[in-house]
Amino acid sequence: MKYIFITGGVVSSLGKGLTAGALGALLEAHGYGVILQKFDPYLNVDPGTMNPSQHGEVYVLDDGAETDLDLGHYERFTHSKLTRNNSISSGKIYSSVIKKERRGDYLGKTVQVIPHVTDEIKECFRAGAEGCDIVITEIGGTVGDIESLPFLESMRQLALEEGKDNVLFIHMTLVPYLRAAGEIKSKPSQQSVAKLREIGVQPDVLVCRTEVHLSRDIRQKLSMFCNVEERSVIEEKDLDLSIYELPEALHREGLDDIVLSKLRLPSTPCDISAWSNIIGRLRKPKCAVKIGMIGKYHNQRDAYKSINEALAHGGIANNCAVDISAISAEDIEKNGTACLEEFDGILVPGGFGNRGIEGKIATAQFARENDVPYFGICLGMQTACIEFARNVAKISDANSEEFCPDGSHVICMINSQKIIAEKGGTMRLGAYDCLLSENSLSKKAYEREVVRERHRHRYELNPTFEAALTGSGLLIAGRNPDTGLVEIIENPSLIWFVAAQFHPEFLSKPMKPHPLFANFIKVAKGDKKY
Repeated sequence: MKYIFITGGVVSSLGKGLTAGALGALLEAHGYGVILQKFDPYLNVDPGTMNPSQHGEVYVLDDGAETDLDLGHYERFTHSKLTRNNSISSGKIYSSVIKKERRGDYLGKTVQVIPHVTDEIKECFRAGAEGCDIVITEIGGTVGDIESLPFLESMRQLALEEGKDNVLFIHMTLVPYLRAAGEIKSKPSQQSVAKLREIGVQPDVLVCRTEVHLSRDIRQKLSMFCNVEERSVIEEKDLDLSIYELPEALHREGLDDIVLSKLRLPSTPCDISAWSNIIGRLRKPKCAVKIGMIGKYHNQRDAYKSINEALAHGGIANNCAVDISAISAEDIEKNGTACLEEFDGILVPGGFGNRGIEGKIATAQFARENDVPYFGICLGMQTACIEFARNVAKISDANSEEFCPDGSHVICMINSQKIIAEKGGTMRLGAYDCLLSENSLSKKAYEREVVRERHRHRYELNPTFEAALTGSGLLIAGRNPDTGLVEIIENPSLIWFVAAQFHPEFLSKPMKPHPLFANFIKVAKGDKKY
Protein backbone atom coordinates (compact mmCIF):
# COMPACT_ATOMS: atom_id res chain seq x y z
CA MET A 1 0.00 0.00 0.00
CA LYS A 2 1.20 3.50 -0.86
CA TYR A 3 0.07 6.46 1.21
CA ILE A 4 -0.10 10.13 0.17
CA PHE A 5 -0.86 12.79 2.79
CA ILE A 6 -1.92 16.31 1.82
CA THR A 7 -1.65 19.07 4.40
CA GLY A 8 -2.28 22.81 4.12
CA GLY A 9 -0.53 25.85 5.49
CA VAL A 10 -0.69 29.66 5.76
CA VAL A 11 -4.47 29.97 5.24
CA SER A 12 -7.52 27.75 5.01
CA SER A 13 -9.56 27.10 1.85
CA LEU A 14 -6.51 26.48 -0.33
CA GLY A 15 -8.28 23.76 -2.29
CA LYS A 16 -6.67 20.68 -0.77
CA GLY A 17 -9.75 18.62 -1.62
CA LEU A 18 -9.70 19.67 -5.27
CA THR A 19 -5.96 19.02 -5.49
CA ALA A 20 -6.41 15.59 -3.90
CA GLY A 21 -9.20 14.76 -6.34
CA ALA A 22 -7.24 15.99 -9.38
CA LEU A 23 -4.16 14.02 -8.31
CA GLY A 24 -6.37 10.97 -7.88
CA ALA A 25 -7.69 11.47 -11.42
CA LEU A 26 -4.13 11.60 -12.78
CA LEU A 27 -3.06 8.46 -10.91
CA GLU A 28 -6.15 6.66 -12.24
CA ALA A 29 -5.19 7.82 -15.73
CA HIS A 30 -1.85 6.02 -15.14
CA GLY A 31 -3.82 2.85 -14.38
CA TYR A 32 -3.61 2.80 -10.57
CA GLY A 33 -6.48 2.10 -8.19
CA VAL A 34 -7.02 5.10 -5.91
CA ILE A 35 -9.07 5.82 -2.80
CA LEU A 36 -9.32 9.23 -1.12
CA GLN A 37 -10.20 10.11 2.44
CA LYS A 38 -10.60 13.19 4.62
CA PHE A 39 -9.56 13.65 8.26
CA ASP A 40 -11.08 16.75 9.88
CA PRO A 41 -9.99 18.22 13.22
CA TYR A 42 -13.40 19.41 14.44
CA LEU A 43 -15.05 17.66 17.40
CA ASN A 44 -18.38 17.02 15.69
CA VAL A 45 -18.70 13.30 15.03
CA ASP A 46 -19.67 14.19 11.46
CA PRO A 47 -20.93 17.31 9.62
CA GLY A 48 -24.55 16.13 9.73
CA THR A 49 -25.71 18.71 12.28
CA MET A 50 -23.56 21.58 10.99
CA ASN A 51 -25.23 24.64 9.49
CA PRO A 52 -24.58 24.77 5.72
CA SER A 53 -24.32 28.56 6.01
CA GLN A 54 -21.12 28.04 8.02
CA HIS A 55 -19.68 24.73 6.87
CA GLY A 56 -21.03 24.30 3.35
CA GLU A 57 -23.09 21.38 2.13
CA VAL A 58 -23.26 17.99 3.81
CA TYR A 59 -22.28 15.35 1.26
CA VAL A 60 -23.94 11.92 1.63
CA LEU A 61 -22.47 8.54 0.61
CA ASP A 62 -24.24 5.33 -0.39
CA ASP A 63 -23.90 3.90 3.11
CA GLY A 64 -25.62 6.95 4.63
CA ALA A 65 -22.48 8.62 5.96
CA GLU A 66 -22.85 12.41 6.25
CA THR A 67 -19.49 13.80 5.23
CA ASP A 68 -17.50 16.88 4.34
CA LEU A 69 -18.11 18.34 0.89
CA ASP A 70 -14.55 17.43 -0.17
CA LEU A 71 -15.70 13.83 -0.54
CA GLY A 72 -17.88 15.13 -3.34
CA HIS A 73 -14.75 16.38 -5.10
CA TYR A 74 -13.13 12.97 -4.60
CA GLU A 75 -16.07 11.12 -6.18
CA ARG A 76 -16.46 13.58 -9.05
CA PHE A 77 -12.78 13.40 -10.03
CA THR A 78 -12.19 9.67 -9.52
CA HIS A 79 -13.87 6.26 -9.49
CA SER A 80 -13.34 5.88 -5.73
CA LYS A 81 -16.05 3.92 -3.92
CA LEU A 82 -16.18 5.82 -0.64
CA THR A 83 -17.71 4.80 2.67
CA ARG A 84 -17.92 6.20 6.18
CA ASN A 85 -14.37 4.87 6.69
CA ASN A 86 -13.17 7.61 4.33
CA SER A 87 -14.55 10.50 6.39
CA ILE A 88 -13.08 10.82 9.87
CA SER A 89 -13.26 13.65 12.42
CA SER A 90 -11.57 14.24 15.75
CA GLY A 91 -14.99 13.73 17.32
CA LYS A 92 -15.25 10.26 15.78
CA ILE A 93 -11.71 9.39 16.89
CA TYR A 94 -12.17 10.55 20.49
CA SER A 95 -15.59 8.92 20.71
CA SER A 96 -14.07 5.57 19.70
CA VAL A 97 -11.18 5.93 22.15
CA ILE A 98 -13.48 6.79 25.05
CA LYS A 99 -15.77 3.83 24.26
CA LYS A 100 -12.75 1.52 24.30
CA GLU A 101 -11.61 2.97 27.61
CA ARG A 102 -15.08 2.46 29.14
CA ARG A 103 -15.10 -1.16 27.95
CA GLY A 104 -11.72 -1.73 29.54
CA ASP A 105 -9.92 -2.38 26.27
CA TYR A 106 -6.82 -0.54 27.48
CA LEU A 107 -6.48 -2.83 30.53
CA GLY A 108 -6.21 -0.07 33.12
CA LYS A 109 -3.58 1.98 31.31
CA THR A 110 -3.59 5.76 31.44
CA VAL A 111 -5.26 6.77 28.16
CA GLN A 112 -3.35 9.52 26.37
CA VAL A 113 -3.16 11.27 23.01
CA ILE A 114 0.06 9.34 22.33
CA PRO A 115 -0.20 6.40 21.83
CA HIS A 116 -3.93 5.76 22.14
CA VAL A 117 -5.42 8.57 20.04
CA THR A 118 -2.65 8.38 17.45
CA ASP A 119 -3.02 4.59 17.24
CA GLU A 120 -6.75 5.05 16.60
CA ILE A 121 -5.99 7.55 13.84
CA LYS A 122 -3.48 5.19 12.21
CA GLU A 123 -6.06 2.41 12.31
CA CYS A 124 -8.42 4.70 10.41
CA PHE A 125 -5.68 5.64 7.91
CA ARG A 126 -5.32 1.96 7.09
CA ALA A 127 -9.03 1.03 7.23
CA GLY A 128 -9.96 3.67 4.67
CA ALA A 129 -7.21 2.48 2.31
CA GLU A 130 -8.46 -1.06 1.73
CA GLY A 131 -8.92 -2.24 -1.84
CA CYS A 132 -6.64 0.13 -3.73
CA ASP A 133 -3.02 0.72 -4.83
CA ILE A 134 -2.70 4.26 -3.51
CA VAL A 135 -4.64 6.09 -0.80
CA ILE A 136 -4.68 9.89 -0.75
CA THR A 137 -5.47 11.34 2.66
CA GLU A 138 -6.34 15.00 3.11
CA ILE A 139 -5.72 16.43 6.56
CA GLY A 140 -8.21 19.22 7.24
CA GLY A 141 -7.34 22.51 8.87
CA THR A 142 -4.11 24.47 8.72
CA VAL A 143 -0.68 23.44 9.98
CA GLY A 144 -0.09 25.25 13.26
CA ASP A 145 -3.62 24.72 14.57
CA ILE A 146 -3.66 22.89 17.89
CA GLU A 147 -6.51 20.57 16.94
CA SER A 148 -4.75 19.04 13.93
CA LEU A 149 -1.59 18.06 15.80
CA PRO A 150 -2.67 14.45 16.57
CA PHE A 151 -3.28 13.81 12.85
CA LEU A 152 0.11 15.22 11.87
CA GLU A 153 1.85 13.17 14.54
CA SER A 154 -0.01 10.06 13.37
CA MET A 155 1.08 10.47 9.76
CA ARG A 156 4.67 10.94 10.95
CA GLN A 157 4.44 7.67 12.87
CA LEU A 158 2.84 5.89 9.90
CA ALA A 159 5.75 6.91 7.65
CA LEU A 160 8.15 5.37 10.16
CA GLU A 161 6.13 2.15 10.32
CA GLU A 162 5.41 1.75 6.60
CA GLY A 163 8.79 2.88 5.25
CA LYS A 164 9.60 6.14 3.51
CA ASP A 165 9.20 4.69 0.01
CA ASN A 166 5.57 3.94 0.83
CA VAL A 167 4.54 7.31 2.26
CA LEU A 168 4.60 10.70 0.53
CA PHE A 169 3.92 14.11 2.11
CA ILE A 170 2.45 16.91 -0.03
CA HIS A 171 2.16 20.32 1.58
CA MET A 172 -0.12 22.97 0.04
CA THR A 173 0.71 26.56 0.75
CA LEU A 174 -0.16 30.07 -0.36
CA VAL A 175 2.47 32.09 -2.21
CA PRO A 176 0.98 35.62 -2.11
CA TYR A 177 1.60 38.35 -4.67
CA LEU A 178 1.79 41.87 -3.21
CA ARG A 179 0.55 44.09 -6.02
CA ALA A 180 1.69 47.34 -4.41
CA ALA A 181 5.26 46.05 -4.21
CA GLY A 182 5.05 43.93 -7.37
CA GLU A 183 6.58 41.01 -5.46
CA ILE A 184 5.84 37.35 -4.79
CA LYS A 185 6.48 36.44 -1.16
CA SER A 186 7.86 33.05 -0.12
CA LYS A 187 8.15 33.71 3.62
CA PRO A 188 4.67 32.39 4.61
CA SER A 189 5.47 29.08 2.89
CA GLN A 190 8.85 28.86 4.60
CA GLN A 191 7.24 29.37 8.02
CA SER A 192 4.48 26.86 7.31
CA VAL A 193 7.00 24.18 6.30
CA ALA A 194 9.08 25.02 9.38
CA LYS A 195 6.00 24.26 11.53
CA LEU A 196 5.69 20.85 9.89
CA ARG A 197 9.38 20.10 10.31
CA GLU A 198 9.17 20.92 14.03
CA ILE A 199 7.05 17.79 14.50
CA GLY A 200 9.23 15.65 12.27
CA VAL A 201 7.42 15.87 8.92
CA GLN A 202 9.43 16.97 5.90
CA PRO A 203 7.29 17.62 2.81
CA ASP A 204 8.31 15.76 -0.32
CA VAL A 205 6.29 18.03 -2.59
CA LEU A 206 5.27 21.67 -2.20
CA VAL A 207 2.09 22.68 -4.07
CA CYS A 208 1.95 26.47 -4.28
CA ARG A 209 -1.38 28.23 -4.69
CA THR A 210 -0.74 31.47 -6.54
CA GLU A 211 -2.52 34.05 -8.69
CA VAL A 212 0.60 34.71 -10.78
CA HIS A 213 3.23 32.57 -12.48
CA LEU A 214 6.11 31.43 -10.25
CA SER A 215 9.47 32.34 -11.74
CA ARG A 216 12.49 30.05 -11.66
CA ASP A 217 14.04 32.27 -8.96
CA ILE A 218 11.02 31.89 -6.68
CA ARG A 219 10.94 28.12 -7.17
CA GLN A 220 14.65 27.90 -6.33
CA LYS A 221 14.11 30.01 -3.22
CA LEU A 222 11.20 27.86 -2.06
CA SER A 223 13.24 24.74 -2.80
CA MET A 224 16.21 25.93 -0.77
CA PHE A 225 14.40 27.25 2.29
CA CYS A 226 11.73 24.54 2.43
CA ASN A 227 14.21 21.71 1.76
CA VAL A 228 12.19 20.44 -1.23
CA GLU A 229 13.63 19.51 -4.62
CA GLU A 230 13.13 22.27 -7.17
CA ARG A 231 11.22 19.94 -9.51
CA SER A 232 8.88 19.17 -6.61
CA VAL A 233 7.86 22.82 -6.18
CA ILE A 234 4.54 22.71 -8.05
CA GLU A 235 2.71 25.80 -9.28
CA GLU A 236 -1.06 25.68 -8.81
CA LYS A 237 -2.23 28.91 -10.39
CA ASP A 238 -5.80 30.15 -10.06
CA LEU A 239 -7.94 28.59 -12.80
CA ASP A 240 -9.69 30.77 -15.35
CA LEU A 241 -12.56 28.54 -16.40
CA SER A 242 -13.37 25.51 -14.26
CA ILE A 243 -12.07 23.26 -11.51
CA TYR A 244 -11.93 20.52 -14.15
CA GLU A 245 -8.88 22.23 -15.64
CA LEU A 246 -6.88 21.11 -12.60
CA PRO A 247 -5.86 17.59 -13.72
CA GLU A 248 -4.34 19.01 -16.92
CA ALA A 249 -2.66 21.85 -15.03
CA LEU A 250 -1.03 19.51 -12.48
CA HIS A 251 -0.04 17.10 -15.25
CA ARG A 252 1.79 19.92 -17.05
CA GLU A 253 3.66 20.59 -13.81
CA GLY A 254 4.63 16.91 -13.68
CA LEU A 255 3.05 16.25 -10.29
CA ASP A 256 1.85 12.74 -11.20
CA ASP A 257 5.29 11.63 -12.44
CA ILE A 258 6.98 13.10 -9.36
CA VAL A 259 4.58 11.28 -7.03
CA LEU A 260 5.04 7.94 -8.80
CA SER A 261 8.83 8.37 -8.83
CA LYS A 262 9.01 9.13 -5.11
CA LEU A 263 6.73 6.18 -4.29
CA ARG A 264 8.90 3.89 -6.46
CA LEU A 265 6.00 3.09 -8.80
CA PRO A 266 6.27 2.68 -12.59
CA SER A 267 5.24 5.82 -14.48
CA THR A 268 2.91 4.18 -16.98
CA PRO A 269 1.39 6.17 -19.89
CA CYS A 270 -1.16 8.76 -18.77
CA ASP A 271 -4.27 9.37 -20.88
CA ILE A 272 -6.07 12.57 -19.88
CA SER A 273 -7.87 13.08 -23.18
CA ALA A 274 -11.25 12.79 -21.44
CA TRP A 275 -10.41 15.81 -19.27
CA SER A 276 -9.22 17.71 -22.34
CA ASN A 277 -12.55 16.97 -24.01
CA ILE A 278 -14.48 18.36 -21.04
CA ILE A 279 -12.44 21.57 -21.04
CA GLY A 280 -12.98 21.90 -24.78
CA ARG A 281 -16.75 21.74 -24.30
CA LEU A 282 -16.60 24.30 -21.47
CA ARG A 283 -14.48 26.70 -23.50
CA LYS A 284 -16.63 26.61 -26.65
CA PRO A 285 -20.27 25.96 -25.73
CA LYS A 286 -22.81 26.00 -28.55
CA CYS A 287 -25.50 27.75 -26.51
CA ALA A 288 -26.27 29.11 -23.03
CA VAL A 289 -29.09 28.89 -20.49
CA LYS A 290 -29.97 30.92 -17.42
CA ILE A 291 -30.99 28.88 -14.38
CA GLY A 292 -32.49 30.43 -11.28
CA MET A 293 -31.69 28.59 -8.04
CA ILE A 294 -34.07 29.61 -5.27
CA GLY A 295 -32.48 28.55 -1.99
CA LYS A 296 -31.97 29.40 1.66
CA TYR A 297 -28.22 29.29 2.19
CA HIS A 298 -26.77 31.46 -0.57
CA ASN A 299 -24.62 33.40 1.92
CA GLN A 300 -22.22 30.42 1.85
CA ARG A 301 -20.85 29.71 -1.62
CA ASP A 302 -20.36 25.99 -0.90
CA ALA A 303 -23.82 25.35 0.57
CA TYR A 304 -25.04 24.06 -2.81
CA LYS A 305 -21.68 22.90 -4.17
CA SER A 306 -22.82 19.56 -5.60
CA ILE A 307 -25.89 21.11 -7.24
CA ASN A 308 -23.78 23.81 -8.90
CA GLU A 309 -21.40 21.15 -10.20
CA ALA A 310 -24.23 18.89 -11.37
CA LEU A 311 -25.74 21.79 -13.33
CA ALA A 312 -22.33 22.34 -14.93
CA HIS A 313 -22.24 18.63 -15.80
CA GLY A 314 -25.67 18.99 -17.41
CA GLY A 315 -24.19 21.81 -19.46
CA ILE A 316 -21.24 19.62 -20.49
CA ALA A 317 -23.67 16.93 -21.66
CA ASN A 318 -25.45 19.48 -23.86
CA ASN A 319 -22.49 21.58 -25.04
CA CYS A 320 -24.21 24.41 -23.21
CA ALA A 321 -22.97 27.13 -20.87
CA VAL A 322 -24.99 27.27 -17.64
CA ASP A 323 -25.39 30.66 -15.96
CA ILE A 324 -26.66 30.10 -12.40
CA SER A 325 -28.31 32.95 -10.50
CA ALA A 326 -28.68 32.47 -6.75
CA ILE A 327 -31.92 33.97 -5.41
CA SER A 328 -33.02 33.93 -1.79
CA ALA A 329 -36.40 32.34 -1.18
CA GLU A 330 -37.02 35.08 1.40
CA ASP A 331 -36.59 37.70 -1.34
CA ILE A 332 -39.32 35.93 -3.31
CA GLU A 333 -41.57 36.21 -0.24
CA LYS A 334 -40.89 39.95 0.05
CA ASN A 335 -40.76 41.01 -3.60
CA GLY A 336 -42.77 38.41 -5.52
CA THR A 337 -41.85 36.21 -8.48
CA ALA A 338 -41.23 38.84 -11.18
CA CYS A 339 -37.47 38.20 -10.94
CA LEU A 340 -38.06 34.62 -12.16
CA GLU A 341 -39.27 35.72 -15.59
CA GLU A 342 -35.74 35.94 -17.04
CA PHE A 343 -34.84 32.28 -16.45
CA ASP A 344 -34.89 29.34 -18.86
CA GLY A 345 -35.20 26.92 -15.95
CA ILE A 346 -35.82 27.03 -12.19
CA LEU A 347 -34.27 24.77 -9.56
CA VAL A 348 -35.35 24.61 -5.92
CA PRO A 349 -32.81 22.73 -3.76
CA GLY A 350 -33.09 21.03 -0.38
CA GLY A 351 -32.98 22.54 3.08
CA PHE A 352 -34.42 22.40 6.58
CA GLY A 353 -36.71 24.67 8.60
CA ASN A 354 -39.52 27.03 7.65
CA ARG A 355 -37.46 30.08 6.69
CA GLY A 356 -38.21 31.05 3.09
CA ILE A 357 -40.70 28.23 2.60
CA GLU A 358 -43.52 30.38 1.22
CA GLY A 359 -41.02 31.82 -1.26
CA LYS A 360 -40.22 28.31 -2.49
CA ILE A 361 -43.92 27.48 -2.73
CA ALA A 362 -44.51 30.66 -4.74
CA THR A 363 -41.61 29.67 -7.01
CA ALA A 364 -43.17 26.28 -7.73
CA GLN A 365 -46.49 28.02 -8.49
CA PHE A 366 -44.77 30.42 -10.92
CA ALA A 367 -43.05 27.56 -12.75
CA ARG A 368 -46.27 25.54 -12.96
CA GLU A 369 -48.46 28.41 -14.14
CA ASN A 370 -45.91 29.66 -16.69
CA ASP A 371 -44.68 26.24 -17.85
CA VAL A 372 -41.06 27.03 -17.01
CA PRO A 373 -38.86 23.90 -16.67
CA TYR A 374 -38.79 23.14 -12.94
CA PHE A 375 -36.45 20.86 -11.03
CA GLY A 376 -37.18 20.31 -7.34
CA ILE A 377 -34.76 18.48 -5.07
CA CYS A 378 -35.73 17.16 -1.62
CA LEU A 379 -37.41 20.20 -0.01
CA GLY A 380 -37.94 21.45 -3.57
CA MET A 381 -40.14 18.42 -4.16
CA GLN A 382 -42.03 18.88 -0.91
CA THR A 383 -42.82 22.55 -1.58
CA ALA A 384 -43.95 21.66 -5.11
CA CYS A 385 -46.36 19.09 -3.63
CA ILE A 386 -47.70 21.61 -1.12
CA GLU A 387 -48.24 24.19 -3.88
CA PHE A 388 -50.03 21.68 -6.09
CA ALA A 389 -52.20 20.56 -3.18
CA ARG A 390 -53.22 24.11 -2.31
CA ASN A 391 -53.82 25.53 -5.77
CA VAL A 392 -54.77 22.56 -7.94
CA ALA A 393 -56.17 19.90 -5.59
CA LYS A 394 -57.85 22.70 -3.57
CA ILE A 395 -56.55 21.56 -0.18
CA SER A 396 -56.34 25.14 1.08
CA ASP A 397 -54.54 24.39 4.36
CA ALA A 398 -51.95 22.03 2.81
CA ASN A 399 -48.61 22.23 4.55
CA SER A 400 -45.76 20.19 5.99
CA GLU A 401 -45.60 18.80 9.48
CA GLU A 402 -42.12 20.34 9.62
CA PHE A 403 -43.44 23.90 9.22
CA CYS A 404 -46.88 23.95 10.78
CA PRO A 405 -48.43 21.87 13.59
CA ASP A 406 -51.92 22.36 12.17
CA GLY A 407 -53.52 21.92 8.78
CA SER A 408 -53.45 19.15 6.20
CA HIS A 409 -49.98 17.62 6.37
CA VAL A 410 -49.36 16.69 2.76
CA ILE A 411 -45.75 16.24 3.88
CA CYS A 412 -45.15 14.35 7.13
CA MET A 413 -42.63 12.33 9.09
CA ILE A 414 -43.23 8.60 8.78
CA ASN A 415 -43.96 6.73 12.00
CA SER A 416 -40.75 4.67 12.01
CA GLN A 417 -38.73 7.89 12.23
CA LYS A 418 -40.70 9.55 15.01
CA ILE A 419 -39.46 7.18 17.70
CA ILE A 420 -35.78 8.05 17.10
CA ALA A 421 -34.48 10.53 19.67
CA GLU A 422 -31.16 11.66 18.18
CA LYS A 423 -31.50 14.52 15.69
CA GLY A 424 -29.41 12.97 12.91
CA GLY A 425 -30.99 9.55 13.40
CA THR A 426 -34.45 10.67 12.27
CA MET A 427 -33.29 11.05 8.68
CA ARG A 428 -33.54 8.67 5.76
CA LEU A 429 -29.90 8.58 4.73
CA GLY A 430 -27.97 6.85 1.98
CA ALA A 431 -28.84 4.96 -1.20
CA TYR A 432 -32.33 3.56 -1.81
CA ASP A 433 -33.90 2.01 -4.90
CA CYS A 434 -36.50 3.84 -6.97
CA LEU A 435 -38.88 2.07 -9.34
CA LEU A 436 -39.74 4.44 -12.20
CA SER A 437 -43.22 4.75 -13.67
CA GLU A 438 -43.90 3.83 -17.27
CA ASN A 439 -44.12 6.80 -19.67
CA SER A 440 -42.64 9.20 -17.09
CA LEU A 441 -40.08 11.83 -18.09
CA SER A 442 -37.80 10.39 -15.40
CA LYS A 443 -37.79 6.92 -16.94
CA LYS A 444 -37.03 8.43 -20.35
CA ALA A 445 -34.14 10.34 -18.81
CA TYR A 446 -32.66 7.36 -16.95
CA GLU A 447 -33.43 4.89 -19.74
CA ARG A 448 -34.02 2.13 -17.19
CA GLU A 449 -36.70 0.97 -14.80
CA VAL A 450 -34.93 0.88 -11.42
CA VAL A 451 -32.36 3.41 -10.19
CA ARG A 452 -30.56 3.85 -6.90
CA GLU A 453 -30.20 7.35 -5.43
CA ARG A 454 -28.92 8.96 -2.24
CA HIS A 455 -31.23 10.52 0.35
CA ARG A 456 -30.98 12.99 3.22
CA HIS A 457 -34.34 14.04 4.64
CA ARG A 458 -36.84 13.48 7.44
CA TYR A 459 -40.21 14.09 5.83
CA GLU A 460 -42.09 12.25 3.08
CA LEU A 461 -45.13 12.75 0.87
CA ASN A 462 -48.06 11.67 3.03
CA PRO A 463 -49.76 8.58 1.48
CA THR A 464 -53.11 9.85 2.80
CA PHE A 465 -53.12 12.65 0.22
CA GLU A 466 -51.77 10.74 -2.78
CA ALA A 467 -55.21 10.06 -4.27
CA ALA A 468 -56.20 13.72 -4.07
CA LEU A 469 -52.97 14.82 -5.77
CA THR A 470 -52.94 12.18 -8.52
CA GLY A 471 -56.65 12.71 -9.11
CA SER A 472 -55.87 16.36 -9.82
CA GLY A 473 -53.22 15.48 -12.37
CA LEU A 474 -49.98 14.90 -10.45
CA LEU A 475 -47.94 11.87 -11.54
CA ILE A 476 -46.10 9.65 -9.06
CA ALA A 477 -43.10 8.99 -11.31
CA GLY A 478 -41.03 6.92 -8.90
CA ARG A 479 -41.43 4.92 -5.70
CA ASN A 480 -39.24 2.94 -3.38
CA PRO A 481 -40.19 -0.67 -4.24
CA ASP A 482 -39.86 -1.86 -0.63
CA THR A 483 -41.69 0.88 1.31
CA GLY A 484 -43.87 2.43 -1.37
CA LEU A 485 -42.59 5.88 -0.40
CA VAL A 486 -42.76 8.45 -3.19
CA GLU A 487 -39.39 9.30 -4.72
CA ILE A 488 -40.29 11.42 -7.79
CA ILE A 489 -43.31 13.48 -8.80
CA GLU A 490 -44.04 15.03 -12.19
CA ASN A 491 -46.67 17.27 -13.73
CA PRO A 492 -47.36 15.62 -17.10
CA SER A 493 -49.32 18.63 -18.39
CA LEU A 494 -46.12 20.71 -18.47
CA ILE A 495 -43.03 20.57 -20.65
CA TRP A 496 -40.71 19.52 -17.76
CA PHE A 497 -41.83 19.69 -14.14
CA VAL A 498 -39.85 17.05 -12.22
CA ALA A 499 -39.12 16.91 -8.49
CA ALA A 500 -37.21 14.24 -6.57
CA GLN A 501 -37.17 13.42 -2.88
CA PHE A 502 -33.56 12.20 -3.19
CA HIS A 503 -30.39 14.15 -4.05
CA PRO A 504 -29.36 13.32 -7.63
CA GLU A 505 -26.52 15.84 -7.49
CA PHE A 506 -24.48 13.46 -5.33
CA LEU A 507 -24.11 10.97 -8.18
CA SER A 508 -23.30 13.40 -11.00
CA LYS A 509 -19.79 13.53 -12.48
CA PRO A 510 -18.26 15.64 -15.25
CA MET A 511 -17.65 12.51 -17.34
CA LYS A 512 -21.03 11.01 -16.40
CA PRO A 513 -23.60 13.79 -15.94
CA HIS A 514 -26.68 12.78 -14.00
CA PRO A 515 -29.58 12.03 -16.41
CA LEU A 516 -32.04 14.33 -14.62
CA PHE A 517 -29.64 17.29 -14.70
CA ALA A 518 -28.70 16.58 -18.32
CA ASN A 519 -32.38 16.49 -19.34
CA PHE A 520 -33.24 19.58 -17.27
CA ILE A 521 -30.60 21.60 -19.13
CA LYS A 522 -31.63 20.04 -22.45
CA VAL A 523 -35.20 21.24 -22.00
CA ALA A 524 -34.13 24.61 -20.57
CA LYS A 525 -32.13 25.35 -23.72
CA GLY A 526 -35.26 24.80 -25.78
CA ASP A 527 -34.85 21.24 -26.97
CA LYS A 528 -38.30 19.70 -26.65
CA LYS A 529 -37.17 16.28 -27.96
CA TYR A 530 -35.92 14.36 -24.95
